[in-house]
Amino acid sequence: MTIRFALAAASLVLLAPAAPSLAAEDLGPQVTSKRQLTPEEEAEKEAREACKIEICDILETEEEQGPDIACDIGWTWRAEEIADALGGRIDWPWGKLVCRSKIRLSRAALAEAMSEPHYKAAPQAQTVRCSLRHKDGQPYIVEVELAPEVTFESGKATEAQVNWGDVTAPAAIYPLLYAATGLDNSTNALGSEVTRQINKFTRKDCAKVNDKLPGRRVN
Repeated sequence: MTIRFALAAASLVLLAPAAPSLAAEDLGPQVTSKRQLTPEEEAEKEAREACKIEICDILETEEEQGPDIACDIGWTWRAEEIADALGGRIDWPWGKLVCRSKIRLSRAALAEAMSEPHYKAAPQAQTVRCSLRHKDGQPYIVEVELAPEVTFESGKATEAQVNWGDVTAPAAIYPLLYAATGLDNSTNALGSEVTRQINKFTRKDCAKVNDKLPGRRVN
């Protein structure tokens, strides 16, 4: 496998779940699927939707007073969905992937990112934990830390850096993820895509849940 593929794999399975402000629609990667959701997958989707509504409400009201974002959410991808998202160019040998993350975001930081003429957001480090099984039945656990930094100008993201941290993974996967995250830390190869996804989230994705926003303001 090439470093380019390793970087693509890392961004797919680890970057998207890491923080809603870095994610695409539904706080996850763009995986096209018509599959019937299991009860567990439906619960995951509902939790992501609830978290997205909370974040979008802060972005819309720009209200700094009130509780911060604290979401415990997960994603499940099936093997065929991952292979499709990676372009169908590789044999994905690890089967279903289940990731979980505790999303912690400052309300004040989110509000200021939208209201200030210039703002650099640096959320606290996030950890993503994924479990998967090789086709031979061997289970694997992957954990990665990241501490993203995003620069906003008048409410629009203009620059982003993922800042990958420690990676814990089995020997079969670790070299790929270590190389991919190290490459992105040195070249910021994912920066432009992260910036694009943030702007998509704050505008198009939040617009889709606009009628569900509670619009709470603390006086």
